[in-house]
Amino acid sequence: MSIKRIVPRKRVEGRAVGRVKKKPAAKREDSGLSRRLQDLREQVDIVLPEMAARIAALEHLLLEKQLCTRKDLIDARQFVRMQEA
Repeated sequence: MSIKRIVPRKRVEGRAVGRVKKKPAAKREDSGLSRRLQDLREQVDIVLPEMAARIAALEHLLLEKQLCTRKDLIDARQFVRMQEA
């Protein structure tokens, strides 16, 4: 039985095949975080107008059914603004 020898491959001029330059771990993490943040922004941009429209519709129904007055709604909005501050 003959002994198999490992023959070294010749190096191709230029860049090495199979090697991929990677960004430092911090930059990869930052880009992933930026991507997630951008996705969240897009989701909020989609949901926020719909929520505002639903709230306006509920307020309209409350007024139409005479379950509260316009002043009640204004006071409720003012209360929420105070809680946010």
